Amino acid sequence: MAGKRDYYEVLGVAKDASDDEVKKAYRKLAMKYHPDMNKDNQKDAEERFKEISEAYEVLADKDKRARYDQFGHEGIEGVFRPGGFDWSDFTHYGDISDIFGGFEGFGFGGSIFDQFFGRNVRRGPQDGRSLRYDIEITLEEAAKGTEKDVRFPRSSSCSACNGVGAKRGDYKTCPTCKGSGQVQRGQKRGFTSFVTITACPTCGGTGKQVTRRCSECGGSGVIQTTSTISVSIPKGAEEGMRLRVRGAGETSKDGGPPGDLYIVVHMAEHPLFTRENGDLWIEAQISFTQAALGHEIKVPTLDGEAIVSIPQGTQTGTVFRLKGKGMPSLRGHASGDEFVKVTVVTPTKLNSEQKEVFRQLNSSLGDYEKGEHRKSVFRRFKERF
Repeated sequence: MAGKRDYYEVLGVAKDASDDEVKKAYRKLAMKYHPDMNKDNQKDAEERFKEISEAYEVLADKDKRARYDQFGHEGIEGVFRPGGFDWSDFTHYGDISDIFGGFEGFGFGGSIFDQFFGRNVRRGPQDGRSLRYDIEITLEEAAKGTEKDVRFPRSSSCSACNGVGAKRGDYKTCPTCKGSGQVQRGQKRGFTSFVTITACPTCGGTGKQVTRRCSECGGSGVIQTTSTISVSIPKGAEEGMRLRVRGAGETSKDGGPPGDLYIVVHMAEHPLFTRENGDLWIEAQISFTQAALGHEIKVPTLDGEAIVSIPQGTQTGTVFRLKGKGMPSLRGHASGDEFVKVTVVTPTKLNSEQKEVFRQLNSSLGDYEKGEHRKSVFRRFKERF
């Protein structure tokens, strides 16, 4: 990731920019760097356009942006295809009509692959649809890492017809595209001419037309199955973390590569610990006597118990730190810490003998209970200032 520019810098927005501000910044830069607006420097414009689109892909997505904010470029490794961001990674197609609303004269409005740079773009077989699977793990599983079997429905190539869709290979060359799998359409907008090449609508881009459909898949070439795969959850996994399993999604209907499976990790609520990034928080109750005289208490950690020394005069709300007893780091850095917040519990049910002991204690404290210690503090403050 060395040399890669900060995404906020790329779009020229602050780190706390709203979704609307991110979208407006992208629209402005898209208009500026569209290749048709930079005829004399089209190659550089295309590279810049791709860079701002990559930044928008991350910052316009809540999960990707959260991971990027926490871990930087390393946090989104695996989100894009090998080699980095590709146009097939761009998932915000629903925003196209809004973002590129001002580009109607430049050929936008169709597929981003067909008309992206306003010139001939050949479309090959399309990828299969990607799938999402949500999985819940415990805090202990996240701390140690775990393997989970994921069972999910998906489409796969029909084994009866090898994905062709024809019974015993009964198909012919498509009369519409003459076997090429593509059709082209010319159009002119303003001073720019376009030739849009798309998959043939008759054969779906296969170049073949089925004469007798496969009885197993009904001519679609795919069947619905249930798959089970084993997924490795790394140490330090966090809420909303996405794991990408390449090729485990839906089968392409026109011979393209299968889609991917995205595993979204969710953390189950823990009965004792509260997690804040890599740190853990836990509350511990101590008695009035333990707080006054000091004591050693045992507190649970993710790998057993630890001893916390409570000094004399400890007050409710005091926090003690157990260094390195928190969650491991996803990036291999030092583990987080565990923080123990103590609460002094006042006894509610006292017998007569205990009440008398407390009365004697109250009497022996004397001026302390009457607030004389606070007065002395005030006097020292006045004397000093």
